Parts: sequence; structure tokens; C-alpha cells
Amino acid sequence: MKKHILYTCLALGIASCDDFLTENPTGQLTTSSPVSSPEIARAFVDGSYSQIGVFNNGGGGWGGNNASLVEFMTGKADGNSQTEAFKFFNLEYDARAFYVDNWWSGMYSGIARANLAIQKIGEISTLPAATKTNMIAEARAMRALYYFQLVRMFGDLPKITGLITSLDDVQTARSPVKEIYDEIIIPDLLEAEKSTLPWKDTNGRVSMGAIKSLLAHVYLTYAGFPVKAGAPAYTESAKRSKELIDNGTFSLFAEYTDMIVPANRNQVEFIFQVQHEKDIRNNGLTPVTLPAFNGIASYSDEYGGLLPRKEFVESFEKGDKRAKEKQFFYTYYKGHPSDYPAGDPRRDSLNLGGYYIYKWFDKQAIDNDAKANINYTIYRYADVLLMYAEASNRAEGKPNAQAQKALNDVRKRAQLPAVTTTNVDEFEQAVWAERYFELCYEGKMWFDMLRTRKVRNDVTKQWDNFVGHKTVYGKTFTEKNLLLPIPQRETDNNKSLVQNIGF
Repeated sequence: MKKHILYTCLALGIASCDDFLTENPTGQLTTSSPVSSPEIARAFVDGSYSQIGVFNNGGGGWGGNNASLVEFMTGKADGNSQTEAFKFFNLEYDARAFYVDNWWSGMYSGIARANLAIQKIGEISTLPAATKTNMIAEARAMRALYYFQLVRMFGDLPKITGLITSLDDVQTARSPVKEIYDEIIIPDLLEAEKSTLPWKDTNGRVSMGAIKSLLAHVYLTYAGFPVKAGAPAYTESAKRSKELIDNGTFSLFAEYTDMIVPANRNQVEFIFQVQHEKDIRNNGLTPVTLPAFNGIASYSDEYGGLLPRKEFVESFEKGDKRAKEKQFFYTYYKGHPSDYPAGDPRRDSLNLGGYYIYKWFDKQAIDNDAKANINYTIYRYADVLLMYAEASNRAEGKPNAQAQKALNDVRKRAQLPAVTTTNVDEFEQAVWAERYFELCYEGKMWFDMLRTRKVRNDVTKQWDNFVGHKTVYGKTFTEKNLLLPIPQRETDNNKSLVQNIGF
């Protein structure tokens, strides 16, 4: 039997507090390694976090980032040519696109580590029962997250829940989307929900808040396309988000700029994040979202790799605070001393000639040390409020008072008037729009388009059907664009894989 060696250097895992980021490697763990101590058990479960960095690091080409893929797909983002953004704008991407391969291989690598942790921790007999349950809950939640990302991107998937011990195991055919949800994602999260994990974990590990958020999102997606489970799934989604809201552990930040203060990582509004530490693993989106070659940063490269489209920014509701300068976007900044000599007026203010994303603007890194120290968010409280508003509205056939409050709490921070409609469809579209604006460029918009099969047209401000929607690039979405292609490397190696239609 071939051993699959996993290195447990926790610097490859998630990072927030120093002990989680900087703990020394414990050696090598293999499929045959005995779990003989709590420390070894902890190393196995921490290994399941190792691929969470795929969400916002890596990529290909100059200025590429894995996070850019789903933003490019929306037609509401731009990027320099070396990121291969043009392939996605023009809907000319194929199975050889490096982003597609990165996501597939990264998520399945995370799944393999989660599978290993679930099996090995399950074998231990010396841990207290609650500790063992909680560790397995973390690994199950991470496996569910990885599969959830994959199933929305690629559709039917090879179903792998055990250890790969022979080459024959990798010749696995794809299982239907609903089966992936019914046999892996939802059961994993329902089991994780039985744990006694705390509602909040300031170290960045899976918490009960993260489990409830993910389960609410899974059920909300399951209710829509392509599974179309409908009202029962909306009810389950609303139940989880309501539990989190009623628990009171999380709240909205007072200011949007609180979200780019490194000291606020894993606090207040942040439920689950990709962890970063300036001297160990920086946030790769900070330099990627800088305006190219403008000389405002201490970074040697200012990539211009992921930029907002003007049409999207200018489609925000009049008076929306999020669209104002240095809230979600910025249009000017001071020139960096390394690029502009003393006395140059651009040292005080430099017009950048367009809109840029402010959500990963780490001021200390940009001004001084080029080491971005802010986290990338997977779930935050505003997302949960909007999930509850949408799910409960559909489950009950109209918005209840708590759903209205959830939506309007998000709008209140944006300095917008309350939505008062009680019509189920009008309220739903108001929530969809709020998700676009509040969660823009956080990896949510593309998946909302896929599950609703609707796209907000930034020019007409109406909701178009996904199939037939024309982007600002003049390209039209077709059925083919509902799924990404299976990476060519995978179909070459696994002859049991059938490629998605159109690729």
C-alpha cells in the first residue's frame, strides 16, 4: 500500500494567533501514523485547514490570484492582461485555464487532508469524547467547505471520503450534484453541528458560528439551482442563520473601514476568515488589487490584477455610503516617497484615474512594509443577516419582521432608507441587490448568480435571466457558463471523468 505523506508544518495551515501560525512542525504524518497524543490529533485536524489559503492566494500570471476567478466570471470586474482576465471577460476560457486547475487541485488536496484527519482522529481512544467530537467536527466542516466550493464551480464531482491508497482509487467517476450535497456536504455539517465548539474562535479555527453560517449558505444554495429543493431547504437555511443572529455573539462593525484594521481579525463581524500574519503568510489580494504602476505603495509590484468595473460601482443606490471614497472603493491616494520626490504635489494626493477595491487595503503594508496583515473573509455577519432575510422570506411566503430588520440593518449602515415592501418577490430582489453591493468582490456574487439564475444588469438596474444576459463586455452568458470546465490535467489522468458540456 502506497503511503501518502503529509507534512504538518502548521505554517501551511490557517493563521491568526501566533500559536496557530508559528507552531513548529511535529515531523511527518502518514496514513499509518498512530494517533497517540492530543498534540498529534491536533496536528491532523490542523492539516485540514492547510488549503484554505487557496481562497485568496495563488493564481497564475503576473497579478493573478485564485480569488479573481469568480470575480472575473461575473462580468463586473477587470484585470491586467497577464492575469488571463480577458479569457473570462470574453467567455473564451477552457480546461487549461490555470485558475480552474488551482481551485480543483487545491480543494481536493484539502479534502484529502480532512479525510485523513477524520479517519485518524476517529481511531484514537485516549482523548476525552467531547474533544474528539470537536476535532472531527472541525475536519468535517472543512471538508464540507471544500466540497461546497467545488460543487458550485464544477457540478458533478468524484466523491472521495476515504484515504487514497492505490492508483485505482483516483479513477473515480463523477457523482451527481445532489448526491454530493446529500451524502457529504450536508451530513458533514449536521454532524459538526452536534459538537460543543464555541460560537466564536478568535484564533481562526472553525467555530459553531462558522458551522451555522456555512450550513445556512449550503441550504440556501440547495434551495435554488441546480438542485431546486425549494421551501424545506429555505426553512433549514433560515433556521441556522436565525440561531446565529439570536445568539448575539456577532454584530456589524460600526464602520466599513473597521474591516481593514488588522487588530479586528476574527472579531465582531468576522465569523470565519482565511488567516494571515505579516511575517508568515501575507494576504495576496492586497498587492493584486492595487492600481498598476501608479507608485502609491511600498510593494515592488502594483499589479492591477483585480479591479471593479465602473458600471458596477456607479450602479450603487444614490447616497450609498459603501460607494463613497475609501469605503469599499477608492480613486486617489498619496504617492509613495520611493516613487515621488519631496516637493512633488503627488506625494500628498494622486488621482488614480478610476475605481479600485478598498476591501484589502492594508495601510501599514502599503505605506511601509509590503506585508499585508488583514484576513480574507469567508463569512461575516452581514452575509448571515442577508441569508436569513432571503431564506425566511421564501420559506414563509413573505418577509417577517426579523427578516425586514436583518435587511434594513445592513442598509442602515450604508445610510440608505429602509425597504418596506412585504411582497415576497420584491423583497427577495431587494435582498439579492443588497448582497451584490454589501458582499461585492468577496467571492459571493458569482455563486448568487448561479443559484438564482439571475443577474443584476448594472446599466438597466433590472434583473436579467442568467442565460441570455449580456455583460458590459458585450458577451452573452449561455448554459455552458453555468459550470467551469474540469481541468484538462484531471481528464487526462482520470479516464472516468466526463468533461462538462461545451468544453
